[in-house]
Amino acid sequence: MGRIFETRKHTMFARWDRMAKQFTRIGKDIAIAVRAGGGDPANNPALRRVIHNARAVNMPKDKIEAAIKRALGKDAANYETVVYEGYAPHGVALLVETATDNPTRTVASVRSAFNKHGGNLGISGSVNFMFKRMGVFRINPDGIDQDDLELYLIDHGLEEMGESTGEKGEAQILARCDFPHFGQMQKALEDRGVAVISAESEYICITPTELPEADANDVLELVDKLEQDDDVQKVYHTLV
Repeated sequence: MGRIFETRKHTMFARWDRMAKQFTRIGKDIAIAVRAGGGDPANNPALRRVIHNARAVNMPKDKIEAAIKRALGKDAANYETVVYEGYAPHGVALLVETATDNPTRTVASVRSAFNKHGGNLGISGSVNFMFKRMGVFRINPDGIDQDDLELYLIDHGLEEMGESTGEKGEAQILARCDFPHFGQMQKALEDRGVAVISAESEYICITPTELPEADANDVLELVDKLEQDDDVQKVYHTLV
């Protein structure tokens, strides 16, 4: 009984840690969006997008509003997005997307994680050719004629569409476009009244690396360490 309780407690804390990390990431995304386009979602497409993403991870409304208010304050942190490139063990390429108000601190922390886990932090351009930056939209399929939506979105930059599942196993439609068409796709979906669950830019691997389980675990240990860093928003890799 005690072991079952400990397992449940560990699972609960892990879920809280993941949620806290998601809220921190969204909070920085809000700050960056507000700084670029103001605090009114009606006039700031980037902020509307981030608010959708906040709702997708169940971030409470009061926390979203508080993050916008902080971002509008005179003492708001000035975050910038910096992407670091490098190799994990066994030749797996990594892109580490960060949002930081202190790049010196961030690069030192990222380099330390690479070094301690058998990786190598590279220079700009060393691995990004192995990825394609895309706009990724996750859509509620209820009431959607997928074929009709696909035909509509092709005229607005759609590159690929398919079925997917969310974290809780719920059905979703996944639509991707080249990143330069991101804003055009977002507007097209809004004009159509489509219920977008989340909309983000992601780096999609185009040169996958397959490894034995033991070697793959070496890579995932580094990925996990990087994801624990408060400045890191997302980590992308070529491991399959």
